[in-house]
Amino acid sequence: MPNASFNLHNAKLHKPEHQGRHVCWHEFASASGNGLPLVLLHGGHGSWQHWARNIEALAERFTVWVPDMPGYGDSDIPAEPTLASLVNLLQATLDQLLGAATPIRLAGFSFGGLVAATLVAQRPHIERMALLGPGGHGGPRRPAGALASWRAAKESGDAEALAQVMRHNLGLHMLHAPESIDDEALRIHTAACLATRFYSKGISHAGGLAAALQQYEGPLLLAWGEHDVTAVPDVAARTFSEGRVNCETHIVPGAGHWVQFEGAEVVNGLLLGWLE
Repeated sequence: MPNASFNLHNAKLHKPEHQGRHVCWHEFASASGNGLPLVLLHGGHGSWQHWARNIEALAERFTVWVPDMPGYGDSDIPAEPTLASLVNLLQATLDQLLGAATPIRLAGFSFGGLVAATLVAQRPHIERMALLGPGGHGGPRRPAGALASWRAAKESGDAEALAQVMRHNLGLHMLHAPESIDDEALRIHTAACLATRFYSKGISHAGGLAAALQQYEGPLLLAWGEHDVTAVPDVAARTFSEGRVNCETHIVPGAGHWVQFEGAEVVNGLLLGWLE
């Protein structure tokens, strides 16, 4: 049951700095007061609020740490527009907050899945990991159509035109059911897109996930929404689970790419069961 006293915006904010650049981290203390650290990484054109429907449930068992990754939301851009530069800044600020030797759990969504896999290849003491609709898989995709540019609507100041474009893109790329494109989804997606300064599409499409995961032998959960347009879920599940021990794959019925939002109840159960 939802906790009536829980407020997503009552996080403790941290802005550690590395080489003159700050990363904004949101900390949600565990309900028990002694939860293991769990880091959640959002997707491209996203923000920490990609996890808006998951944080409360996860904070029952974990101390949840959710950044705006470098170049997104309230965080500074990395020194270079590269995956390595983003991950290095993210890791440096994370280690300032928790210590480089502190064991953590890690989950990443979409581009954040590729970031998580890259981070786990270079940071020890990541004990369990979950990737949701991860980018960089290098396999087939099944786009539903062309995304619309929202920049003209933004520059015109036409709020309704901007909302129409964002709804269109949410329906094509992020969410499956029309009723899932509610006010919350529209608000989160619009704010995140407008604040994006790091562009991940080329990085995700270039692959890299398989090579990064070769460096990680720990427990791995992989999940996709049934209707995820960024991958063919059953193909990706077979590809990335083959030959791995302690790996589980799940396809969440009825959900699109933003699986932890549209399929929140199912995903929350999966993450709690796996990451503990």
